[in-house]
Amino acid sequence: MIRLTVLLSLTVWLAAGAAGHAAGAPPSSEVARALADLTTDDADKREAAVTVIGQTRDPKWIQFLSGLRDGSVYARTRAGVTELVVGGSKATRGDQDVIDIAGAYDREPLGTVPLAELKEVPADRRLRLVIKPFLDADETKGQFADPDPGVRRGAAVKLGNQAAAGAAPVVEEALKKEGDRWVRHALAEALALIRLANGDGAQRAAAAQALGELHSESALPALQRLAADTAASATEREAAVHAIRGIQRWGLLTRTVETLFQGASLASILLLMALGLAVVFGLMGVINMAHGELMALGAYATYVVQNWFRAAWPAHFDSYFLVALPVSFVVAAAVGLVLERGVIRFLYGRPLETLLLTWGASLIIQQGLRLWFGAANVDVSSPSWLSGGVPVMVGLTLPYNRVFIIGLATVSVAAMYWLLFRTSAGLRIRAVTQNRAMSSCLGVRAGVVDATTFAFGAGLAGLAGCALTQIGNVGPSLGQNYIVDSFMVVVTGGVGKLAGTILASAGLGGLTKGVEPALGAVFGKVAILVAVILFLQRRPAGLFATRGRNAEA
Repeated sequence: MIRLTVLLSLTVWLAAGAAGHAAGAPPSSEVARALADLTTDDADKREAAVTVIGQTRDPKWIQFLSGLRDGSVYARTRAGVTELVVGGSKATRGDQDVIDIAGAYDREPLGTVPLAELKEVPADRRLRLVIKPFLDADETKGQFADPDPGVRRGAAVKLGNQAAAGAAPVVEEALKKEGDRWVRHALAEALALIRLANGDGAQRAAAAQALGELHSESALPALQRLAADTAASATEREAAVHAIRGIQRWGLLTRTVETLFQGASLASILLLMALGLAVVFGLMGVINMAHGELMALGAYATYVVQNWFRAAWPAHFDSYFLVALPVSFVVAAAVGLVLERGVIRFLYGRPLETLLLTWGASLIIQQGLRLWFGAANVDVSSPSWLSGGVPVMVGLTLPYNRVFIIGLATVSVAAMYWLLFRTSAGLRIRAVTQNRAMSSCLGVRAGVVDATTFAFGAGLAGLAGCALTQIGNVGPSLGQNYIVDSFMVVVTGGVGKLAGTILASAGLGGLTKGVEPALGAVFGKVAILVAVILFLQRRPAGLFATRGRNAEA
């Protein structure tokens, strides 16, 4: 037993000694020659030396290259032998400058020496450009260990854009370990870009084919150069041409899907804006020119709630938007109720006076917002769960905020239909809309229905303003930018018909996003207005014929 213990102790001691010897072992002959070449004046040899050292992928040699880039590598000669050291802090002793030095590889302290005994190994711009890919690859290697897929994907995209040959092993190693679909795609794309830029003929052809299968739009410039390169083989050029065609077809598909999504997003915004107006204008016959300012009130209510959370509950800041949604509805509904009970109820059946009154109210609200919050736009931050987007296909990411607005519009329409056609309150609203006098004879309090309907429509405008804070600026003139579009949707769909409002918002949103790429934003808007005018010439009642108080006998 004693002999066995002694034998084990001796084995451990010998292993530790061997490890210590290995740790202090001199560099390989190839690296040693590269270190010697760094001290020469031949720029080509110095660049080749950096490449040799960087390709070792040894973290300590990468750290040495970082010191070389920063100008802290020196050469010193002792007993006729030149060695490289890394400089540290400098100081002055007496009449000479001194510097702390350490070993080039293991950074073992070598003491403090006079600066005059050392010769700096300079790194000019050419040499720093050679060093940079190795340092970036080392930095990116650490990013590949980050738990956030977005960080790992960004690192892969960075290496692919640089296309440095030294980064290929790092990408290959990360690709073996990666499990996220989109990060793996970015890594495969980066590896193909690196091989396309640095490989031989067969590798370039295979990389071009891979980039075509990956639908890599970022590879188009490199593929186009390869396709036009007369020095490349026919196989390489054919692979590049085939890849370019595939990428362009995929790009057409992604742009089509993106246009459809943008059209749905704009349609949802128009629908949110027009829902409240459809209730007030369509069901009550009131031309509410203050509808845009009620929307602005909802946006500013969101801004106030945001600041409240930021000051009182910063740890729960991401929850502010969920609170702001009902708050913006209540604020706008309260102002709408005051407006209806205060003045509008005296002007039913007098559309011109109602228009002038609500236009004056819009100016008052707008000026009040300027006095209280200032004339400049205010900043409303998005919560973290509405930031970023969801990648649905290569080259297309749908923003979370617009997906949320589409969902909010869907829920609002469903709630509107439920209220109007599945509740007693909705029954009373429809009764008063169709025949006010008969509804009053049956005991329906028409005044209460008017007030609650106007308040509900105003609340929907405030809800739209809350949603718009996530995609646009918030300022006193916010409502003026959308009031025309809101009326256009309601009139085109047919006054008093929610189905018409939904179809009109979908049609106008899709048509707008369809013509904007060809005509631009300004002329696209003009084209839409002309199209609406021509449509109303043929169908003055809109998509659906109106039924409301004007139908009363």
